[in-house]
Amino acid sequence: MTEKEKMLNYEIYNPNYDEELIKERTLTQDLCFEYNNLRPSDYEKRNELMKKIIGKVNGNFLVEQPFFCDYGYNIEFGDNFYSNHNLTILDGGMVKFGDNVFIGPNCGFYTAGHPFDYEERNKGLEYVKPIVVGDNVWFGGNVVVVPGVTIGSNVVIGAGSVVTKDIPSNVVAVGNPCKVIKNI
Repeated sequence: MTEKEKMLNYEIYNPNYDEELIKERTLTQDLCFEYNNLRPSDYEKRNELMKKIIGKVNGNFLVEQPFFCDYGYNIEFGDNFYSNHNLTILDGGMVKFGDNVFIGPNCGFYTAGHPFDYEERNKGLEYVKPIVVGDNVWFGGNVVVVPGVTIGSNVVIGAGSVVTKDIPSNVVAVGNPCKVIKNI
C-alpha cells in the first residue's frame, strides 16, 4: 500500500518519502502561490484558480487572499462559502464545509496529527482524521479546528477558540478548549 493510500484510508503514513504526495503538495503550493499573488480585483481569475485547487465547490464562494492548503482535493465548499484572509487547511483528510459557512481571518482547519511517541513522530509519521462542518456556521477570527472534529449546523464558534471535540447544532461555543456556552 502506498503512503497516499494509507493517508486516504486514515492510517498512519509518512508524507515525506512518498513521491506522489510530495508532487501533489508542491503543485498545490504553486497554485496557492499563484492565487495569493493575483490582484484582489480579478475575481474571475481568482474563482477559476480556486476551482482548480479545491476538490469540490457547490455554488458561490469567496476566499480572501492569502489561502493555503496541502492537497486541495480533500476540501469541499458548500454553497455561499466565505473565508476572510489567511485561511489554512491541512487537508490530508477530508474537510467538508456545508452551505452558508463564514470563516473569520486567521483560521486553521487541521486534519493532520502526529504520534505522541517521539520515536514514531521523529520518523515523520502522521495520521489524518476528517473535519466536517454543517450549514450556517460562523467562525470568529483565529479559530483552530483539530483532526476528527464535527461541527453541527446553525453554530457560532467564538473568536480565538480551539475546537478539540464535536460541537452540536444550534449553539454558541467558545474557548480553549471550545465549549458550548449557549443554545441558539
